[in-house]
Amino acid sequence: MLDRFSLEGRVALVTGAGRGIGHSLAQALREAGAVVAVADLDAEAATRSAHQLHGGDGLGLGVDVTDSYQVNGMVDAIVGRYGRIDIAVNNAGIARRGDAESMPEQVWDSVIDVNLKGVFLCCQAEGRAMLAAGSGAIINVASISARIVNRPQNQVNYNASKAGVVQVTRSCAAEWATRGVRVNCISPGHTVTPMTAPAVDEMGDTWRANTPVGRLADPQDLQGAVVYLASAASAYVTGHDLIIDGGYSIW
Repeated sequence: MLDRFSLEGRVALVTGAGRGIGHSLAQALREAGAVVAVADLDAEAATRSAHQLHGGDGLGLGVDVTDSYQVNGMVDAIVGRYGRIDIAVNNAGIARRGDAESMPEQVWDSVIDVNLKGVFLCCQAEGRAMLAAGSGAIINVASISARIVNRPQNQVNYNASKAGVVQVTRSCAAEWATRGVRVNCISPGHTVTPMTAPAVDEMGDTWRANTPVGRLADPQDLQGAVVYLASAASAYVTGHDLIIDGGYSIW
């Protein structure tokens, strides 16, 4: 049974993997046996992350996921180097808070562009390559914010973007199921990373008090779910949103 979780011989991509959750998920795929290409808006961070995974042979790519030309080039570079792409984890995302009645349009647009448009463009490019090969697994990183309204922070843009990610996931899964490509997503709860550290300092006590297990997530808490969804162990799973929040969304 455990051999069904192996990713030996697979080629994977993780976006937003220069640090934080993305790098942790890339590490998990690598430990499961996959060759992992790393993409990040910060090209130096992508290269550094890739070299940590594979030494000097790692492939790190600087990519703006809101730019279809760059996204298509990212997939082409991976297929050109490794011959295929078997697994894609679309993790790149940002968060910017604001009250709904006063949120500037550019703050709304910036979050929707990266979190929703970026995931769609990546799914589209990855999906084309996988459909041509007749198989593949895509895992999008959504959030519990797709299902709840967070407190105490106001973030209508982030919540809407992550709800959209869940529907992009389900829609692509429905379209591609008969052609060998599975599409799922994970929805993490509040997770401690360098990017979230200021918010954790500000609101972490409230979040912990509202989490049944009594703590916030570490990026490693997400690793097993992604390996499962990338592997043959989940061959009959598609269109699913796997919540990983320590019970936060059940209260």
